[in-house]
Amino acid sequence: MRNLTAPVMRRFAAASLAFAIAGALALPASAAASGEDAADYALFLQAKHDIAFDGATTKGEFLAALADTLSLTAPEEAVAFADVAANNPAYAAAAALYDAGVITSTTVQPDAALTASMAVFLAVKAAGLKELAYTYPAAKVEASLAKASLKASAYTPQAAKEIAAAIDTGLLPESYYAELKEDKPASEALVAVLLGKVLSFNDTYKHYLGRASDADIFVKLQDAYRTSDIIQAPGLQHIVDTALKQGLVTGYNLKDSRYDPNFVDSLALTYGHDNLKHALQLVGLLRGEGIDALVQFEPKTSAFLYLKEWGEPSQSDSFRVVQIENGNYIAYAKEYDISFEFETAADKARFQDIVLAYAKKNSDDATGLIANSWWQPLYYSNTELAGYDLISNNKIRGDGPFYAQSFSLNDQSAAISEGFQSLDSKLEVETYTFWVDPPFYRYLNGESL
Repeated sequence: MRNLTAPVMRRFAAASLAFAIAGALALPASAAASGEDAADYALFLQAKHDIAFDGATTKGEFLAALADTLSLTAPEEAVAFADVAANNPAYAAAAALYDAGVITSTTVQPDAALTASMAVFLAVKAAGLKELAYTYPAAKVEASLAKASLKASAYTPQAAKEIAAAIDTGLLPESYYAELKEDKPASEALVAVLLGKVLSFNDTYKHYLGRASDADIFVKLQDAYRTSDIIQAPGLQHIVDTALKQGLVTGYNLKDSRYDPNFVDSLALTYGHDNLKHALQLVGLLRGEGIDALVQFEPKTSAFLYLKEWGEPSQSDSFRVVQIENGNYIAYAKEYDISFEFETAADKARFQDIVLAYAKKNSDDATGLIANSWWQPLYYSNTELAGYDLISNNKIRGDGPFYAQSFSLNDQSAAISEGFQSLDSKLEVETYTFWVDPPFYRYLNGESL
């Protein structure tokens, strides 16, 4: 967790966390069956924010977690709390949330046990739903609270409106209505769900089209592909195109960070291709193998040198070229990445065997493969996987959401980074290693298969 009140947060391994939420807390079946559940949110919070709860949660711990997930910091102007001094570990988070309107009282009570209702009141404001809540007339509040067998008379008018909005928007899932009715200390599962929902409402949780098992996933993939175009980022492209001309790189990708999946790395893989039919059949292949996963479509443009001796290039909406000074061309091809977040690490590990058996071309007359299979398929992981090879990504960002990246062997990375910076001294190059499939690794080494 970021250093707000880090000492009060209790941490443990992601696997143990997921087990505790899904198993020891006896997560209701209806919650587990309706998409992301408490275990999913808990794993995300631990993996992305280093936030975990072990046992009873205090209000101060919940406030620290909210401030972290919202990326809030304390304002320069001091907040005069009645019970929290500026040197109190809870101050920074409380002041940040007060400044953001999530806390509305100058009495914080950070050591108090976090009750279910208290957690909901805070989550409604942190999720940006308070304006919606305060539009509720009395009759609508009564009708909404009745879904959870609650009475408006048990709360102040403002509190009743906040609970009604939490129920109607799904911020408070049905599986946790009973906790609110009893208003006991909030369970770990409820805390994880509310924090996860706050992330979702603030567009900082995962991004995906759906699950491989969804009936409409193929329609969504087709829509995503059809509405994607060759990415245009002139300022950024000038730098990487110059790098291509000078031979610093042999190719690069342009991507849009607004489509980043933000998946949990330990369960995620990214697969690159250019053909829509291949994407549809790949998802069908996973379904046939009994594998489910979250699916995100990421538009991508691949750029490379097209040599003049290859002949006059034909152009289309998905393939364009620009001739350069020596008579060669820079080609821009519409491609995509599909990112998957698997349900288990074992399913992620199985992916390679499936691709090598059904989506890897080994001869011109190969049969038994899904459509448009490549000689060197490309898929990779940000965490180590047995049977994969370590390579480098050399990444630069332009104005706005676009970035360019060029994959390389590790011993070439420093030269590429220095080459980028020689083209623009203000440029920041992000270089990191990741794990790629063996056929693509052999391709980087100049091998044909």
